[in-house]
Amino acid sequence: MKSVFSWLRFAWTTLTSMRTALILLLILGIAAIPGSFLPQRPTDPVGVADHLRANPGVGEWLNRLGFYDVFGSPWFAAIYLLLFISLVGCILPRTATFVRALRQPPSPAPGRLSRLPEFTTGLVVASGDEVLAAAEAHLRAHKYRVRRESSAISAERGYLREAGNLVFHICLVTTLIGLAWGALFSFKGTAIVVEGQAFSNTLTQYDEFGGGAGFRAAQLSPFTVRLDSFEAEFETGPVQQGAARLFRAEVTVTGAGGAPSQQVLEVNAPVTVGGNSVHLLGHGYAPVVTVRDGNGDVAFSGPVVFLPQDANFRSDGVIKAPDARPERLAFEGVFLPTAGEDGANGMVSVFPDVLNPQLLVNAWAGPPKAETGMPENVYSLDKTGLTQLTKPNGDPVRAGLAVGTSYELPDGRGSISFDGWKRWTKLQISNTPGGWLTLGSVMLAVLGMSISLSVKPRRLFVRAVPEPTGQLTISVAGLDRVDGREGLAAEVRAFALACGLSDSEADKEEP
Repeated sequence: MKSVFSWLRFAWTTLTSMRTALILLLILGIAAIPGSFLPQRPTDPVGVADHLRANPGVGEWLNRLGFYDVFGSPWFAAIYLLLFISLVGCILPRTATFVRALRQPPSPAPGRLSRLPEFTTGLVVASGDEVLAAAEAHLRAHKYRVRRESSAISAERGYLREAGNLVFHICLVTTLIGLAWGALFSFKGTAIVVEGQAFSNTLTQYDEFGGGAGFRAAQLSPFTVRLDSFEAEFETGPVQQGAARLFRAEVTVTGAGGAPSQQVLEVNAPVTVGGNSVHLLGHGYAPVVTVRDGNGDVAFSGPVVFLPQDANFRSDGVIKAPDARPERLAFEGVFLPTAGEDGANGMVSVFPDVLNPQLLVNAWAGPPKAETGMPENVYSLDKTGLTQLTKPNGDPVRAGLAVGTSYELPDGRGSISFDGWKRWTKLQISNTPGGWLTLGSVMLAVLGMSISLSVKPRRLFVRAVPEPTGQLTISVAGLDRVDGREGLAAEVRAFALACGLSDSEADKEEP
C-alpha cells in the first residue's frame, strides 16, 4: 500500500511539474497538425468521403484512429485534459506560496553581507537610528518592502514578477477553457443566397453545417438575412485584367422581434446579428430560366445557381424540371459571363464580369419519377431513367442562348428560355461562444509575461555597527533573485549614498 501511495505521489508530482506542462503543450500542438491538412468530418464530410475513396487502405486506419475528427477524438481530449490538470496542479501550489510570501515580511539580513554579489562598506559619523531611517526612506521611495531590526534593514521588491508569471499560467488555463467551450458549443455553416432571396437561420437552410459535440439546434438564434443586391468590380485595364477589385453585398438583416436594418457585407467585414458572425465567402452567377413542358405549362421558372469553374467564372449547373409532363425534363448547362471563341476549346468566358452572357445547355427527358423524399445534389444530374435528346441527324441537342431567347425541344417536348441572370453569394454563419474568453485570456497572458520579463526582483541590505571611536561602520549589500539582471551595482551604490557613505566609499567593494 505504501509503495502504491509513493508511486501515485510520484506520478502526481511529475504530472504537475512545469516541464510536463510544457511537454504536453508541445504534444497538443503536434496532435492538432493532422486536423489542418486532413478533411474533418464535422466541417467537411464530403471531403472525408472523397479522401476515404481515394485512400481506402490508409483511410480506414485514419478513420479508426479518429484522424478525420481530430478535435473530437478521445486521444486529443485526453491530451487536453492532462494539460489542463498539469497546469492547475502547477499553479495552485505556486499561488499558495506566493500569497504566503506576500503576507510575510522580508527575510532577515544575513550575518555576513560581504558574501553577497554586490557589497560596500565605510565609516560615517551619525547615529544608527539616523542611518537606518534614511535607508528605510530610500527603500520605500523605490517600492521596496522593508523589514527593520535594531541594527539592520532588509528589503525586497519584484513580487510583480511572480504575479505576472502566475497570471500568464492562469490565462493558459482559461484559454484552454475558452477553446474547449468554443469547440463543444460552436457551429459553422454555409448557405448560397441569390439576389432577391433570403436566408433564415434554421438547419434546413444550410448547404453545409458543422457543430461541436455539445451543439444543439436550439442554440440557433432566429434571424433572416436578405440579399438585396451584390456588386462586383473587376480590373479592365491591361495590367491584371480580370482581377477582383470590389465585392460588396447590400443586405437586410432582421433579428428576433427587431426591425429590419440595411447593412453592407464585404470580404473581411462581417455582419454580426444575434451573436452570430455572417461572412462573405464567395459569389457567382445564377441564370434565370423558364422551362415549359410538352403540355405548354411552366414546369420551372427562376434563378438556378451555377458554380464557377475558372477565374473568368465559366460556371456549370443543372436545371431540373421534375414536374414537367408528360415527361420530366432536365438540362446540363454552362454559363459564360462574357462569351468568346477560343479555337480548339470552343466557347469560353474571356472576362469574369457579365458583358456578353451566354447559356449553353443540353437536354434530357424521361418518364415521371416517383417522389421518395430523399435529398438530391442540386449541382449534379442523376441520369437514371433519363435519355439525352437528339436532333433528327442523331446529334445531341445543344443550344446556345442569349438573354431573352428560347429553344424549342424536339418532338414537342417543351422549351427552355434564358430570361436573364442574377448574382449569388456564399455566406458563412458561425458562432464561437468562448471567443471572448480566449481572446481576453491571450491578452492578459501577454501582459503577465511582459510584466514577468520586465520586473527586476531584488534584495538590499544594510547593517550599522557602532565602533569604539563613536563612528558607525555601514555595510551595504544587494543581490538579484534572478541571474542575468543588470543595474544591481548602480542600485547598491545609490543605496550606499543614501545611507551616508561618501562617493569613494560607495564605490568600494570588499574582496
